[in-house]
Amino acid sequence: SVDCSFSRGVCDWKQDADDDFDWNPADRDRGDGYYMAVPAFVGHKKDMGRLKLLLTDLKPKSSYCLIFSYRLAGERVGKLRVFLANKKTAPVWEQNKGKDERWRTGKIEIFQGAETTNSVTFESERGKGKTGEIGVDNVVLNSGLCPED
Repeated sequence: SVDCSFSRGVCDWKQDADDDFDWNPADRDRGDGYYMAVPAFVGHKKDMGRLKLLLTDLKPKSSYCLIFSYRLAGERVGKLRVFLANKKTAPVWEQNKGKDERWRTGKIEIFQGAETTNSVTFESERGKGKTGEIGVDNVVLNSGLCPED
């Protein structure tokens, strides 16, 4: 299993150079470490910020479960999408607007074929709102299928 919370810095996170803005570290409310966030006011409507997690040593023909915490806080804050490297065209997960400010859990099954997935990209799209933020934290990759809720 790979544990990629941002406080420990174990994983290979890269900012995309071809996007419109960067994700930045933000302090957690309880003060224990930090998460990555995009404030609602950066950039212009429809601008994108991408944060890529480089994955190494994933075995072909295996399944993995990517579990992460996310938050879409604020009115009309935008969208959060997740892309896998070998399926660039369509997001494998997408969320727009949160019901509240709470952190939620996202889960994505990653099936490795002959080609292995070598990265996961978290993409934030700027919405119309001026307040709030999109946040991601506690990204964990476990081998095997995702657990049922």
